[in-house]
Amino acid sequence: MGLFDFFKKKETAPEAQEALDKGLEKTKEGFFSKLTKAVAGKSTVDDDVLDNLEEVLVTSDVGVTTTLKIIERIQERVAKDKYLSTSELNHLLRDEIQLLLAENNSNDFRNFEYGDHKPYVIMVVGVNGVGKTTTIGKLAHKLKKEGLNVVLGAADTFRAAAVDQIKLWGERVGVRVVAQAMGSDPASVAFDTLQSAVANKEDVVIIDTAGRLHNKVGLMNELGKIKNVMQKIVPNAPHEILLVLDGSTGQNAFEQCKQFTEATDVNALAITKLDGTAKGGVVIGISDQFKIPVKYIGVGEKMDDLQLFDKKEFVNSLFK
Repeated sequence: MGLFDFFKKKETAPEAQEALDKGLEKTKEGFFSKLTKAVAGKSTVDDDVLDNLEEVLVTSDVGVTTTLKIIERIQERVAKDKYLSTSELNHLLRDEIQLLLAENNSNDFRNFEYGDHKPYVIMVVGVNGVGKTTTIGKLAHKLKKEGLNVVLGAADTFRAAAVDQIKLWGERVGVRVVAQAMGSDPASVAFDTLQSAVANKEDVVIIDTAGRLHNKVGLMNELGKIKNVMQKIVPNAPHEILLVLDGSTGQNAFEQCKQFTEATDVNALAITKLDGTAKGGVVIGISDQFKIPVKYIGVGEKMDDLQLFDKKEFVNSLFK
């Protein structure tokens, strides 16, 4: 079994499925109450229904570009079938959203191959307040449960609270944390973390980074420096740059994704706080517009409520 073959395991046990369904309740309720109003008094999908559906998707934070794509596909289906009842609209919408996610998330993370990287290095980026540190802690918990040795690097040295939070999560989860004094060079922390991980033959390194979005050039330089220093210890590190976004911020999450993808090579997304918002449609829009796989979703406050994203189960849960 390879180092990361555990991701092949079916994660959607009854408890996980229940957490997913509960976490998406607000999005589901908001979306379907709007959808019910959109088709009220209509028996077939006509231009009025499509106009109303467009408004439903946009106000559910799916995003204008992605909404227009979905509407266009449904229009093509209506033209092809000549007659489409409003009762069939839910099934059609579900199918089209699943297809869209499948096109933009070519990797199914239950079957994703990580190769033989050891240590496997994850650099976590995102603005302050999105749940970045909590996501790191929950991810460390998830990996440790699978029998992997995990070390955390507290490279967000600009906020004392950030270093303290990482240390607390390390104690809570039972994983080692490498930290320096507040104000230390973040790249130095990353270097020390990887050096010690290699010496201790640990499996996974998760590096926290500063959540400041002061300007793109400064962010790019800072993250670039951290990457360059890490590669002196582990060639090709980081293997994963995970951008954490707060799903409850809706369209603001799109802007954050734009800024960070321009500043560094983000190749995975974690979308948090979906349980506290009706803006779960942001998962669909961000995936479509940025063509970056959504890898994790946060659907609750419990330690196990960070889930590997399964596009089919996500959409099925929305349309139950």
